Amino acid sequence: MSGRTVVPLAETALGEAAAAFLARRDLDADTLRSYGQTLRRLRRELGDTVPLAGLTADQAAAVFTAEWDEAAPRTWNRHRSALRSFTTWAAGRGWITADLAALIERRPEKRDRTRSIDRHTVEALLADPSVPLREKTLRRLAYESAARADEVLALNIEDLDLANKRGQITAKGGDTRWIHWQSGTARLLPRLIGGRTSGPLFLANRRPAPARTPAAADLCPHTGRGRLSYERAEYLFKQSTKKHDRRKRGFTLHQLRHSRLTHLADGWSAPMMMGLSGHTNIRSLAIYTNVTAEAVGAALAKQDPARRHR
Repeated sequence: MSGRTVVPLAETALGEAAAAFLARRDLDADTLRSYGQTLRRLRRELGDTVPLAGLTADQAAAVFTAEWDEAAPRTWNRHRSALRSFTTWAAGRGWITADLAALIERRPEKRDRTRSIDRHTVEALLADPSVPLREKTLRRLAYESAARADEVLALNIEDLDLANKRGQITAKGGDTRWIHWQSGTARLLPRLIGGRTSGPLFLANRRPAPARTPAAADLCPHTGRGRLSYERAEYLFKQSTKKHDRRKRGFTLHQLRHSRLTHLADGWSAPMMMGLSGHTNIRSLAIYTNVTAEAVGAALAKQDPARRHR
């Protein structure tokens, strides 16, 4: 006997299984947040104590129809993907035999070629004099490095190689790699760091209350302040960028990554872009590599037969 406790199939409850699934260490912050939303709805509608083995595809489809039938196809598909991942994971442990997503069909998504922010607007975002130093550094570092926002926010001062304009991160999937930045970020980082030598690079404005003290790794040993959270950083970015957004909704931090890769697609090769962004599959990079409208216009103008030749 290995000593491992085997939970009988019929005794594993939905709430217990969902909690174990979300406790996996291989989930990054964005994925964890997304999966958590899906499973919370499922648990709320079906109950935490319902045996996982007794759930059916019909029940799951009913929850999806009630919760997300009017949602955008992208949202529907995101929740569907989360359910499929959960079902596959639970089936691998012998906790379920049914495919809960079997009756939930993927919906076609319209591709939004305007999702990236145009270069002029990005330049305005990066140069905005009203933005505090912390946010100014965060947005410039996120754009120049094309790294995921949660990876940038997870940086510690000891992870930085300032002389070579790079920092070491734990990427999606748990791999360690370098992200790189340019002179704009390099000029801001020493001001943001000040006299600190260790701890989180991006700090919250205040010290945490005793009841909400984060893990030691997320506390600055110099100031006692915690690491700036993704949720707070995203909120501040959206609020401060509404004036630059024609729809007045504000932009998301992920749009900085998307925009950077889209802009680079006008001249960089796919392998170079993958080296910067950390993508390991060229297919997953493809959504970022739509050539920009400005680049198409410039190329056509350059080849216009009526163009004056000097």
